[in-house]
Amino acid sequence: MDNDALKDLLQSVQQGSLDLEGALARLKKLPFENLGYARIDNHRCLRNGVPEVIYCQGKTLSQIQGIIQRLAQHHPNILATRASAEVHAAIREVTEACVYHEMARIVVVRPEPRELVGNVAVVSAGTSDIPVAEEAAITAEVLGSKVNRIYDVGVAGIHRLLHVCDDLFQANVAVVVAGMEGALASVVGGLVSCPVIGVPTSVGYGASFGGIAALLSMLNSCAAGVSVVNIDNGFGAGYQASLINRQAARDSQNEAQEEPGTRPKVSLVPS
Repeated sequence: MDNDALKDLLQSVQQGSLDLEGALARLKKLPFENLGYARIDNHRCLRNGVPEVIYCQGKTLSQIQGIIQRLAQHHPNILATRASAEVHAAIREVTEACVYHEMARIVVVRPEPRELVGNVAVVSAGTSDIPVAEEAAITAEVLGSKVNRIYDVGVAGIHRLLHVCDDLFQANVAVVVAGMEGALASVVGGLVSCPVIGVPTSVGYGASFGGIAALLSMLNSCAAGVSVVNIDNGFGAGYQASLINRQAARDSQNEAQEEPGTRPKVSLVPS
């Protein structure tokens, strides 16, 4: 249930095409629907603007199918993350209206095109970091953000990063994905004026401790404006980046609509 669906429901009652009992039955399922093994949050799209996202790892195929079956009745562009090819095949048994992004391990159920706005730069240190970077990129795109992929520009060959500085400068937010020592987030944070979301990955040799070294490096970044999500959490970074980007795009649109000289000036000097 999203804003448009709720408006349609109210209009149906107003126009008499749906009686009160029928509307009440649908509204009873609005907060959540209990399937026994999962409580589907049908209200989330109204609150957050995005349907509930399905984290597939750890769920059985039948559980995933049951959740998809219910969500697909009400929402387009449903994200199923950490999805294997086997999970994709199981989802296709429920609905053929789905697209599998193998590198990102994401299935988009009932994909519908939407206008992409703003500019999210998704930057990876190495080719091995691309799966997590793609998880961030696909998530941001499905949520309505225009994404610029900048891959394999790690600090071991920093001239590659400096070559794409113009692309970074145009971004509303940068998602920086890096394993090993995770230094790339600090370097990008020192170059740009937009927020930087660091994503440490589990890529690296033994002393990287499965991404903990990169995580601690990013948390200890001396570059201002760097925030950090959990190890390999491309989805979380893409979601957060989309929120920042959409707000920046709205602010730019509002500024463009304002007449010159109408914005009030704020004095930083005490009166």
